[in-house]
Amino acid sequence: MYKFVFRHLFVKLDAEWVHRRAIYWLEFWGRFRLARQAASRIVRRGEPTFIWPLPRPNFDPDLSGREFRTYGPLGLAAGMDKEARAVAMWDALGFGFMEIGTITPLPQPGNNRPRLWRMPQQRALRNAMGFNNEGARVAARRLRRWRAEYGERIIIGANIGKNKVTPPEKAAADYRKVTRVLAALVDFLVINVSSPNTPGLRDLQAVSSLRPIVKAVQRELKLQGLSELPVFVKIAPDLADEDVIAVAQLAMDEGLAGVVATNTTIKHNLGAGGVSGAPLRSRALEVVKVLRANLSPEQTIIGVGGISTPDDARAMLAAGANLIEGFSAFIYEGPAWPASLNRELTHS
Repeated sequence: MYKFVFRHLFVKLDAEWVHRRAIYWLEFWGRFRLARQAASRIVRRGEPTFIWPLPRPNFDPDLSGREFRTYGPLGLAAGMDKEARAVAMWDALGFGFMEIGTITPLPQPGNNRPRLWRMPQQRALRNAMGFNNEGARVAARRLRRWRAEYGERIIIGANIGKNKVTPPEKAAADYRKVTRVLAALVDFLVINVSSPNTPGLRDLQAVSSLRPIVKAVQRELKLQGLSELPVFVKIAPDLADEDVIAVAQLAMDEGLAGVVATNTTIKHNLGAGGVSGAPLRSRALEVVKVLRANLSPEQTIIGVGGISTPDDARAMLAAGANLIEGFSAFIYEGPAWPASLNRELTHS
């Protein structure tokens, strides 16, 4: 039914308008326990069995001694829920975890519209959003509400970035500000220096620019007594392999939890923005393989890019990812997709 409606209605409507309406309704229904329970019974159909591989220092230390289980290794990629609006429904639909954001210190509107396009034949999306969000303090208010209701049960990561008006030389201060506001409310942080839609941001992937940002985030975590909170760096698929290796070495040197690979690609001739979805799959796999060869076995790779089928997911895990994320496939496959894929991965 979803695919029929998507092919005959959604593709005829503005992509961002549909996205905003979808988030609104997911947020609305997520407020009602009966709606969440109904969604869970329809799509999840099972108990959590996947062992979460990362520490969760925001919760009772006694929890660290036992295994925390979730619905599977597939989580929601950043970009879908930029402002932590629909947290309850992402859990009800069977995502094992979720990455909200990108969140910046101050609110910003993002780039001019149109800025989101579907590519149905390629099962892809192109976006030039530009970190549109309501800022860290608004996201924090929502996260406090979710934590008050769910506590440890939902695993939430925050993808963090700098404001567009912040010059690159002051970027570290922006990342530290977001960390200060959100760290106590999330299970992991992702330093996003790889979006193509904020001028100059990808230049921060250079180790000389990235290291001060990582250190600033770590200093803030230490001040809050959260030094064990997992911190990742998210990188672009368009980095050369030697630059991917340099980021891996940085992650080793600075004791990061790992790397998220990959963001959208700008290797296309379609105009502004980055492409996600199926066209990204091959390069994302290559980047994950390079990372796994150059990170320690204890460090975690979150693989993102073109994951749609169980075979896609298994290929990413076989390449060296410990966790995986999806976004574009959720748009094309519909609300039953995350639970179905996680069931396939955990019960086969």
